[in-house]
Amino acid sequence: MLQTTWVHCILLSPVQVANNMMDMDQDPRKRLCFADGRRKVDYVLVYHYRKRSSVRGSPSQHRLSIISNGSYPLGVEEKDQEGRKDEPAEVVVDVGPPDPADGEKIMIREEFEGNLKDAGLEIEHDKENKAHGHAFIRLHAPWQVLSREAEFLKIKVPTKKSYELREEKGLAATMNEVWRKLNQPFQPKVPHQEQEHSRTKFLSHCALFFCLTGITTLIANGVYDSAFPLHDGDFHPSGQAEGKNDRQLLHDEWARYGAFYKYQPVDLIRKYFGEKIGLYFAWLGVYTQLLIPASVVGIIVFFYGWATVETNIPSQEMCDEDQNFTMCPLCDRACDYWHLSTACGTARASHLFDNPATVFFAIFMSLWAAMFLEHWKRRQISLNYSWDLTGMEEEEEHPRPKYETILLQKRQLKHIHAYILPLFTLNVFLPSQTGHEKLTWRDRLPGYLINISSILFMFGVTCSAVFSVIIYRITISALMAMSSDPEVKSNVRVTVTATAVIINLVVILILDEIYGMVAAWLTELEIPKTETNFEERLILKAFLLKFMNAYAPIFYVAFFKGRFAGRPGDYVYVFNDYRMEECAPGGCLIELCIQLSIIMLGKQLIQNNVFEIGIPKLKKLCRTLKDKERAPKEIVEQPGRRQQWHLDYDLEPFDGLTPEYMEMIIQFGFVSLFVASFPLAPLFALLNNVIEIRLDAKKFVTELRRPDAIRAKDIGIWYNILSGLGKFSVIINAFVISFTSDFIPRLVYQYMYSETGTMHGFINHTLSYFNVSNFKPGTVPSISSLGKDITFCRYKDYREPPWSTEPYQFSKQYWSVLAARLGFVILFQNLVITMSMLVAWVIPDVPKNISEKLKKEKTLLVDVFLNEEKEKLQLIQSLFSRDLTQEQQEELNVSDQTSLPLHQTQPGPHPPTSSPAPRTRPRAASFSQFTRQMSMSPQSNITQHTAV
Repeated sequence: MLQTTWVHCILLSPVQVANNMMDMDQDPRKRLCFADGRRKVDYVLVYHYRKRSSVRGSPSQHRLSIISNGSYPLGVEEKDQEGRKDEPAEVVVDVGPPDPADGEKIMIREEFEGNLKDAGLEIEHDKENKAHGHAFIRLHAPWQVLSREAEFLKIKVPTKKSYELREEKGLAATMNEVWRKLNQPFQPKVPHQEQEHSRTKFLSHCALFFCLTGITTLIANGVYDSAFPLHDGDFHPSGQAEGKNDRQLLHDEWARYGAFYKYQPVDLIRKYFGEKIGLYFAWLGVYTQLLIPASVVGIIVFFYGWATVETNIPSQEMCDEDQNFTMCPLCDRACDYWHLSTACGTARASHLFDNPATVFFAIFMSLWAAMFLEHWKRRQISLNYSWDLTGMEEEEEHPRPKYETILLQKRQLKHIHAYILPLFTLNVFLPSQTGHEKLTWRDRLPGYLINISSILFMFGVTCSAVFSVIIYRITISALMAMSSDPEVKSNVRVTVTATAVIINLVVILILDEIYGMVAAWLTELEIPKTETNFEERLILKAFLLKFMNAYAPIFYVAFFKGRFAGRPGDYVYVFNDYRMEECAPGGCLIELCIQLSIIMLGKQLIQNNVFEIGIPKLKKLCRTLKDKERAPKEIVEQPGRRQQWHLDYDLEPFDGLTPEYMEMIIQFGFVSLFVASFPLAPLFALLNNVIEIRLDAKKFVTELRRPDAIRAKDIGIWYNILSGLGKFSVIINAFVISFTSDFIPRLVYQYMYSETGTMHGFINHTLSYFNVSNFKPGTVPSISSLGKDITFCRYKDYREPPWSTEPYQFSKQYWSVLAARLGFVILFQNLVITMSMLVAWVIPDVPKNISEKLKKEKTLLVDVFLNEEKEKLQLIQSLFSRDLTQEQQEELNVSDQTSLPLHQTQPGPHPPTSSPAPRTRPRAASFSQFTRQMSMSPQSNITQHTAV
């Protein structure tokens, strides 16, 4: 009954099985083998046991003893097949478990391990020398098991023939040679694997499934604590470059900050960790490399703004004190009138990011996103070809443990209802339908409803956090404006903006952790059937919540701040006391830049680096303290005798790549969505990623258990998210340039309203007039330092003056600017999307060299099959010719008999001669029949099958 439930598989990386036979004499310091010192440990199972009492046999030997940790009889345990039948072994028998649950777990473990032995795996147990603690089960997969599993997975074997493409000559060859020499210092010093044995080379191109049935379910049910493959010994260098294992090579050439300038050894990463992790680091490397040109262009745009700030006419007009623009108060009663020239610094800083080059940079970054996705597709196809993943088929996944549990409960409930309500269930619940039960949308409906309501609630929490920060900004601005210190008044906007962004950052970091746990909980409620479905749904929920959390404050500043503040004499109030905040005189773009830069840098510095270093160490410390409290009387082994599986168990378990991808996807949004407001975002992303690669590498090599290798052809749903962000960035940048910056108003003024065709008079054109006598009672400044002769004040908006027939209504300039903004959005979107599609069309998905290799492989494959068919046809023709020869020989014998003399013929009556019956021509057997016949004949070795 139990064995039909466990149908899971564990995936081992190539290096875990490529060197499955190992000689301990080569390096006695590494304890990676069974007690015989020759069979390598491929996988480790860990469980917690509690021993009541024991019966001991022969004294302990120098080797680890193979024991039975349950109700096995002493003679039932299988003996080793390699000549160790007579070796003494220690047998420890549990008298009885402390409770029935432990007894059931012991029985399940015994049956599970028996199934592993039946599958061909070899098992070694620990000696139980402690009252209770962790027991380790080592597994070894012989070569025959690997070959069998490779057949089940339909893994291709290289053809016997080989070919080489022609080398380039002329200028191209010279340029390639120069580039190779220039690139040599950046290549990691990793030995190549061309000279390995054929079977090791075969295994280095694939990952094999071992049928450890149901290990995920057993871990979820507490039968085992954990299961993991072993690391290749210690990661500290041994001093000999040729004798280093793969873990040491990865540590020296990849997981050190001193190797930041080198390329990643992607093939070695894939060999050690599997294709899925290899693809992640390959994608991260491509993304980081392509950030270099984006960073260079962003620096050029920034320095262009810095170089032209002195010649920028709008900035000069705002800083000119002779203009004497008297602005309306920023708050009621406590705030005074002020001169526009006091905002000179803000205007000059805005020009660094709000200049004509920003539009070019936004277009460039939209095309850059399309080029990045196309380049990654080419790189992915190249890796699929080199890693033999082009013909990989999707394997059917086993259901998750929770899905099986819910399904079992549903079946039991149906059986109960069938017994209780036989009249209603007689025609519904048939016994033949029991094996085909599955969860329907009705079973998942409560989970879906909770998901929708919870996500909406989380959106409300995020918006509430943003609104709370808005209230903070409004109140602090009013309090600082009432200060008697003039220096405090002059720095109100900068102080409030900086502190509010820091508060936003803290809230984002806290909500990020909460949303990650909420997303996992909501995904569990949906009861996904497989791990792939679970991962995809978890990614979508986590991305949706974290995207909303990270970008909600930025969206507010970019598109909502100052849009609903009203005008002097008709302001919009919050709680009837606080005026809605307005943008700075230079626009909201500089505030958007500050908001984006602080949140982006803060998340990268704190969440991506400090958390990644500190949290694993805290988890490891807590787990160590918990184990000590759990087993206070446990006998501590000598440090010098600790095996590799003990060291690996002390490391932090691998939790998946979702957090790693999520960090980079959110960063990609910062780089692409609002890049028009912060051209230096690609530069800071590049600097972060250079550190992030080495930080992740160090974490994988030194701080995490070795993950189970998983075969994958692509990065999955993350590519769709990247593609969606790339398209969404076009729309966001179009609206940022049109509505947040002053690019469109400047163009409209220069070409429609300027008398000289220049930007002179632009500031005066954007400021409207307000008659101070129209202030509502109680909102006029109580104390004015500018005198009582002020009749009009100015505010930034396109409205009719007080002396107009329609005072304070939107002017014609407002509608002209609005039409130009909407027209620019449409033009920008269509232009950039068309250019992106053109880029995607021009750049082929498959590189030219890969397409040539694939064509040659197809040609070679056709030649192999044609040769096989030709050999079969020749053999069939030889059979026909042999039959024809025999027929001619028979006819010749008949003619010889008819030509004999009469005296040699026997006397007696002869039957009348008749023409012989026509001989039926033998039908040619089909190729499949011929193959079966030849395979059944032990002497047939004519046909030669070429494995492909």
